[in-house]
Amino acid sequence: MNIGFIGLGLMGKWMAKNILNEGHQLTINDISHDAGSELISMGAIWEDTPAMVAANSELIFTSLPTPEAVISVATGNNGVLSGIKNGSSYFDLSTTDPETMQNIANEAAQKNVFVFDAPVSGGTIGAKNGSLCIMVGGNEAKFEKYKSILHLMGSEIIYCGSIGSGATCKIVNNLIGMTLNVVLAEALSIGAKAEVPVMKLYETISKSTGDTFIMHTLPNGLFSRNFDPGFKLELGAKDIGLAIKLAESLKVPTEISNLVQEKFSEALKRGWGNETTHAVAKLQEELAEITLKK
Repeated sequence: MNIGFIGLGLMGKWMAKNILNEGHQLTINDISHDAGSELISMGAIWEDTPAMVAANSELIFTSLPTPEAVISVATGNNGVLSGIKNGSSYFDLSTTDPETMQNIANEAAQKNVFVFDAPVSGGTIGAKNGSLCIMVGGNEAKFEKYKSILHLMGSEIIYCGSIGSGATCKIVNNLIGMTLNVVLAEALSIGAKAEVPVMKLYETISKSTGDTFIMHTLPNGLFSRNFDPGFKLELGAKDIGLAIKLAESLKVPTEISNLVQEKFSEALKRGWGNETTHAVAKLQEELAEITLKK
């Protein structure tokens, strides 16, 4: 199948590679040509604009950092929709708000193009291993047609409903994840200050009702003082903002989410935006005068 992939960052490069490794013809684009060098050496075709990628593809994927980037790549000059062929399908793998995806879908419908919000969860490890969870909103029949391609990138492919529903699921998921980063730092600092080793806290809690997915990322992350991004703090802050904005539109109160947003905003001011989301714990460490390390 002729497949297009736009956005070859920390996540996109691995997802694109997994598609290419299964023998599909892959056409790629990124704001940095260097980001595509390895894929080109593996047989991918480079095009200079998203429109040219779309023109050569039956199925198009984008993996981009912000809703603004998605709008630009999808609907801007030389964007996906300016080059896409009638009847093609376009999956956005980014974390974007439902309203943005609905607007793109409305514009695409004029060309009989099917648009899907298909955000992913699982970080760079999941992207590399092809074990992501992909949450999809859009036309169900077309989703079923391309589900096998999605399985090249993820082990859990979930149809969430109409356009925007995948984005909603991802926003809710990421709000929970970012909140847990803050709560875990606070709770663990209590245990550490009481002189229980952090790995003993981890061993106990990970086998108890306090267990979470985030908990299992701590030994090789926060506890090892490894803040290399699997998921950047600045993107986590963006997703909290998306969640609060969506909540406001639905008239849902977000008292706790607002507190979490304050913590992430302070972490950004400290210059930790390019570090992993674990870095927000450093704020609590300062306040508690403790370091959460092995």
